[in-house]
Parts: sequence; structure tokens; C-alpha cells
Amino acid sequence: MLGENIKLARLRRGLSLEQIAERAGVGRSTLIKIEKGDESVSLGSYIQVLFVMKLDKDLLKVAKDDVLGRKIQDAGLVTKQRAPRRAKN
Repeated sequence: MLGENIKLARLRRGLSLEQIAERAGVGRSTLIKIEKGDESVSLGSYIQVLFVMKLDKDLLKVAKDDVLGRKIQDAGLVTKQRAPRRAKN
């Protein structure tokens, strides 16, 4: 999904794979992988591409409205805690 959105943003801007790859400092093949959502590509490469296309501010929206997290918090679910440390002899 993220890769598809990046590709659509690139196409809307009328930019080629080569232009974005060069500006982001990644290889053309890496950009193709990004647009396909390949999990082997580093997050840094994704961020560089987003920065080049002036979409880096969209990263601030990640987990902004965390519906599931809020439901869990509201339900008061207890998270696992570590066992207490053993006393040293």
C-alpha cells in the first residue's frame, strides 16, 4: 500500500523512476522495489524517496489516530510484566 501510494504520487508529479532515484540517492531497482512494497528495502530509503517528493511530513501522521491502541488502553488490558529480580546470595 505504501509503495503503491509512492508510485501514484510520482506519476501525479510526472516524474520518472530515474529522476526520483537520482534525487533520493537510491538505485532505480531500489525505487522499483519501494513502489512494489518490498520489505527488504530499508526504511531509510523509503524516507529519502518521501523527502524528495515532499511527502516526508506525512510520516507525522503514522499512528496519529491509533483506534486499536486507544481501544486497548480504554479496556484497561494489563500488559505482561517482567518477573522480579532474584535476590543475590
